Amino acid sequence: MGILYEEIGFIGWGIALFILLALMAFNELGRTTKWGGLVLFLIIPTVLTIFVWPTTAAPGNEYGTGNWFNWVKTYSALAGCLGFMALRYIPSLAKKKWVLLFPPLILAINILEAVIRDFQVYTYGEWNGAFIDNLWLMSGPWNIMNGIAGLLNIIAICGWVGIYISKDKSKDMIWPDMIWPWIIAYDLWNFAYTYNCISDHSFYCGVILLFSCTIPAFFIKKGAWLQHRAHTLGLWTMFIMTVPQFADVTAPVPTTHNPTAFFIVSFIALVANIALVVYQFNKIRKNKLNPLTAEIYTDTPAYKRVNAENM
Repeated sequence: MGILYEEIGFIGWGIALFILLALMAFNELGRTTKWGGLVLFLIIPTVLTIFVWPTTAAPGNEYGTGNWFNWVKTYSALAGCLGFMALRYIPSLAKKKWVLLFPPLILAINILEAVIRDFQVYTYGEWNGAFIDNLWLMSGPWNIMNGIAGLLNIIAICGWVGIYISKDKSKDMIWPDMIWPWIIAYDLWNFAYTYNCISDHSFYCGVILLFSCTIPAFFIKKGAWLQHRAHTLGLWTMFIMTVPQFADVTAPVPTTHNPTAFFIVSFIALVANIALVVYQFNKIRKNKLNPLTAEIYTDTPAYKRVNAENM
């Protein structure tokens, strides 16, 4: 038994690696080709919505995919994918500053959905853990801590005015002000959310899914983290809505159900996001910036590296 999860065998790690590589590969297909993006994020989900999900993600199903959150998360992720494609492939859109509000807005909405879910799990009052809507949950102070961390993460979204489309063939949506401190704080918050609210599914929808967008953001296409995140999240939610038994029956990786683990995970997320907001506030104050109209991190090596590679 581990600290966060029960023992993961060789086969379990092999399945996890396959999922990670598959998400990254399909992300690249959707990122580098227009037809790939349309097939993955428009045609396939339309077919699944009509013919598959009414059965596999029906309300009250035994795998917990029929709750409101899964449906909302799936379509909000797909809306992000398609919206970002519109920005990338319709040149006139990216030139309109008000249109650039879409990326931070869809990102904030996605975070807020999870914050609401964390607070909702707390209201269940299941202090010793219980199955609710066929998902194992355990209410506790960690839900409040991580909900606050998510709200801080929303506050720290900055520099949307600097979003642009890369000059290379892939035409990626680049957000240079979204540098690594925000990405890491987001990852810690989002992992804590999955651990709190989708506990026994969190190894895949937390650890693996977050690595699938963070690795490309650091090593494949810098500056395009939000695009990577939307793609991989959309791909994963479509998969789990279609094959709901995957995380419970096919390749389960249950958590240890240890209250201490829940507390530590959310505590780290909260501290990281407090540190992020303090760091950002100090830069705003020091440089006398308006966070609504200015980019915050233009003086950092990470920001300059992104622009050097994409402009």
